[in-house]
Amino acid sequence: MTGQPFYILNSVDSTNNYAMEQVNTGLVTSGTAWFAMEQTAGKGQRGKQWSSPKGENIALTIALEPTMLPLSRQFMLSVAVALGASDFFSKYAGDETGIKWSNDIYWRDRKAGGILIENVLRGNTWQYAITGIGFNINQASFPSHLPNPVSLRQITGKTWDSATLAKELCQFLHLRFEQLYPAHYNDLLDAYKSRLVRMNKPGLYKKDGEIFEGTIKDVLPDGKLCLEKDGNILQLGFGEIEFIFPK
Repeated sequence: MTGQPFYILNSVDSTNNYAMEQVNTGLVTSGTAWFAMEQTAGKGQRGKQWSSPKGENIALTIALEPTMLPLSRQFMLSVAVALGASDFFSKYAGDETGIKWSNDIYWRDRKAGGILIENVLRGNTWQYAITGIGFNINQASFPSHLPNPVSLRQITGKTWDSATLAKELCQFLHLRFEQLYPAHYNDLLDAYKSRLVRMNKPGLYKKDGEIFEGTIKDVLPDGKLCLEKDGNILQLGFGEIEFIFPK
């Protein structure tokens, strides 16, 4: 069961780092979750840091044994996590919640949460997926260098218990993980695309220093983004394109 056992940590450098250390002991069961009141060196995608005031937000990592998926289907785990996280946040923030490719959680044009999955491989065996999820819950102000953050408190006007919400997030994730079987790949991917920010809508993007208008047309099973630009379809991998949002 996802989120069992559920550990609450007072302070760690990164919940992903801590989970990785625990997995390396060989004593962790799949579904174990660690929630941190404080991260001193939280990790975001592509080496970025994720900062969070103590006790205000969700900093959660779950260790998963992805036995239901071959290595060739790694993106489907990302899809399931993004859907579960979106299911959770939309319960409180409403239907303006969406997924920005590849797996950020957005409310309108503002980032509410992010996901970082780090894989543990032994040869050709996918042993563990260290799945980190961060959500802005009670934070009222953000560093100026962050372009477009938003918290659940800013959306709802209410203060929340982050640890309680993190346990509920595990339940939403578990429901999506149960769908990770070959017969449901297409269903999951269709659900993911239906929640995708800017799907079939024009928007501004930046690639190789150039800002241009493009339209998302599809996401392939391997995770590549199909973006139409000037009548041509670009197939883009992670980190190859930047979304430009209004200030």
